[in-house]
Amino acid sequence: MPATPITFDGLPSGARSAIQAETGPILKIENVSTGLNSSLSALAHTTGGVVFLKGLRADHRWAWTQQREADINSYVAPLAPRLLFHIIADGWDVLGFEAIDGHHADYSPGSPDLPKVTDALRELALLPCPDIELRHAEQRLAHYVADSADAEAFAGDALLHTDWNNHNVLITHDRAHLVDWGWATRGAPWLDPAHWVIWLIAAGHTPSDAEESVALLPAWALAPPRAVDAFAHASANLWKEIAGAAPDDWTRNLLDAAQRWQQHRIDRP
Repeated sequence: MPATPITFDGLPSGARSAIQAETGPILKIENVSTGLNSSLSALAHTTGGVVFLKGLRADHRWAWTQQREADINSYVAPLAPRLLFHIIADGWDVLGFEAIDGHHADYSPGSPDLPKVTDALRELALLPCPDIELRHAEQRLAHYVADSADAEAFAGDALLHTDWNNHNVLITHDRAHLVDWGWATRGAPWLDPAHWVIWLIAAGHTPSDAEESVALLPAWALAPPRAVDAFAHASANLWKEIAGAAPDDWTRNLLDAAQRWQQHRIDRP
């Protein structure tokens, strides 16, 4: 279930005061869409600039993702916006990031954003995986493979973002920035391109064209075809679980994309 949204003014006074102790006086708050993984999502305009605020109740079952983002930030900047502060106050866990003045990536065929996203994937693949607590890809996907042994192909020492929702990719004039690192994972280096394939299909690419979009990435060249088959199968099962019995249009589109890719992998020569 998505986190229940809240505006900045809806936060308890102690949380608001703790935030302003870090930002200085807030002149204007611009509440923005929270997506699925956070309750608070807002731009705080201050005398010193704009700060992006992201928060969850401290007792929320996903509150650990806040600490994960805080722990990993110094290792992934400037690919990710710089973390300015992390506070826990009055029952709320809030991160403050430098604000990125950009737009959400357009994944549709022919989009000028695609080369920048490809460059971000290439840049991410060059970053060493930090020695911090991270989930492991083979464990995250073990429940969704046809055979438990298939999940071992997902193991590795690469740093992965894993959530390539286009809202997590901000495009500026010169590059793509990755946000929302709460689900960062340790695993095989080809998995992030594989995750992106599903989002490309959901945005209108054919499965073949989506694979061609990642074909020149060095990490993708390392992917054993049978392992990619297993990942496509696991992804279809994962999105089927997320969709449930009555999916909304957004989730149904991702489920359809994952299933189309799975069938493409089954039908390949």
